[in-house]
Amino acid sequence: MFTGLVEETGKVIRLERLPGGGVRLALRAPHIGPGVRPGDSIAVNGCCLTVSVHEGETLQFDLLQETLARTSLGQVSAGCRVNLERALAAGGRLGGHFVQGHIDGTSEILRLEPSGADVRVEIALPPEGARYLVPKGSIAVDGISLTVAELLQDRFVLWIIPHTLAATNLGDRKPGERVNLEYDLLAKYVERMLEHRA
Repeated sequence: MFTGLVEETGKVIRLERLPGGGVRLALRAPHIGPGVRPGDSIAVNGCCLTVSVHEGETLQFDLLQETLARTSLGQVSAGCRVNLERALAAGGRLGGHFVQGHIDGTSEILRLEPSGADVRVEIALPPEGARYLVPKGSIAVDGISLTVAELLQDRFVLWIIPHTLAATNLGDRKPGERVNLEYDLLAKYVERMLEHRA
């Protein structure tokens, strides 16, 4: 379980295709890396991954084909910044919202428009995810806990404050790029309970 509060932006070292079809992601994480152990869960751009190799500041993860198909992690390259968050410790503060690290899918950034110190971001609204979004509700975008400011017919709008731009990789993103989305866990549970009730 995560909170959607990014602890560090790590830098991708390589995305390596392995014999047999596997893929290994290696990245540098100077802040959280030294305290991580093999087997720990880390959200990388919102996707919960298991640390397979740990060498000081360098972390390596083995990516499943399902992960590559469902997320945007297969599109990262050396030098890219990725959002990192360690799993929530028991008794830790929940400053964002409940985030599982189970990506529901990806969507395209349509616009990033500066407005004073803030940035207005428009992201395409996937038809299958529309029912989980409400104005002022929560969504995790590349692992960042954000609030839906506006919900339009084909897109949703986020307002990004300077701190979030500085603490995450959102400042690097451009229109046309894809981001990982995880819809609100509570909304999905409510939907499931109502299905059974009907």
